Amino acid sequence: MSSTLTIALSKGRILEESLPLLARLGLAPAGDIDRLLRVPSTQADVHFLIVRPTDVPTYVEYGAADIGIVGKDILLEHGGAALYEPLDLNIARCRLSVAAPKGFEYRPGKRLRVATKYPEITKRHYAARGEQVEIIKLYGSMELAPLVGLADVIVDLVATGKTLVANGLVEIEKVCEVTSRLVVNKAAMKMKHARIRALLDQFESTVG
Repeated sequence: MSSTLTIALSKGRILEESLPLLARLGLAPAGDIDRLLRVPSTQADVHFLIVRPTDVPTYVEYGAADIGIVGKDILLEHGGAALYEPLDLNIARCRLSVAAPKGFEYRPGKRLRVATKYPEITKRHYAARGEQVEIIKLYGSMELAPLVGLADVIVDLVATGKTLVANGLVEIEKVCEVTSRLVVNKAAMKMKHARIRALLDQFESTVG
């Protein structure tokens, strides 16, 4: 197994908030992260993969990356049993919430229709309360679903809540808090233990 470490980074907000943290560890990208998908770092033995957040657990689980930075929402949806999750980086903080149009009233006996890109989390959330719901999977523009009658409510990430307000929706329930986590491939943790352990110690001291 190569001694080079590969770190999978989630595109978007997580990437933006990961870069200052990585820079404090001396791990700044040494290439154009806006154009390259595989980017060298300022340390010769570390490379980055810039991928979609939903793909980070897969890259790490199958060994294409040794380490990944990804939101807890993705891990809960993906199922994180195949990965080590040693550290909460406490960045890209938000929450996964149920939102509905203003004035929405749940009618007992009516099967709720829920639009979300988190079907597994949503199913578990309602099952824990003994409720069966109809889940409609969408990949974006979640706020539109209740407005056009596709769904009664949505389950989605909320940071400031401004998008909900702009579309006439309100949070009615919080499912869970979400932050970004460091995940590690199990085989890499054994084969590259000293190098990864040293990096984890750096992260821990930096995150505080």
